[in-house]
Amino acid sequence: MGFPIALLIPIFAVCIPLCAVIGIFIVRPWLRHQERRMEIEATLVAEKAAQYAAQTERLEQRVRVLERIITDRGVNLSHEIDRLRDAPLN
Repeated sequence: MGFPIALLIPIFAVCIPLCAVIGIFIVRPWLRHQERRMEIEATLVAEKAAQYAAQTERLEQRVRVLERIITDRGVNLSHEIDRLRDAPLN
C-alpha cells in the first residue's frame, strides 16, 4: 500500500495556479519596487559623485593658484614678508 500517485494530480492542480497567482500579485510588484529603489539610489549616488568631482575640481584650481603664487613670486613674496615683519604696527 504505497502512496497513490493519483493524489498528486489534484495537489499539483491547486499548487501550480496558486504559485502563479503569488508570482503575479506578490513577487512581480516586489521586484518592480526593488528595481525602482535601485534606480533612485543610483541617481543619488551619481549626483553625490558629481558633487565630489566639482569640489575636487575647485580644490585643484585653488592649489594651482597657490602654486603659481609661490613659484612666480617666491622671491618677491619672501621680501614682502620680511618687509611686513620689520614694519612698525602703528
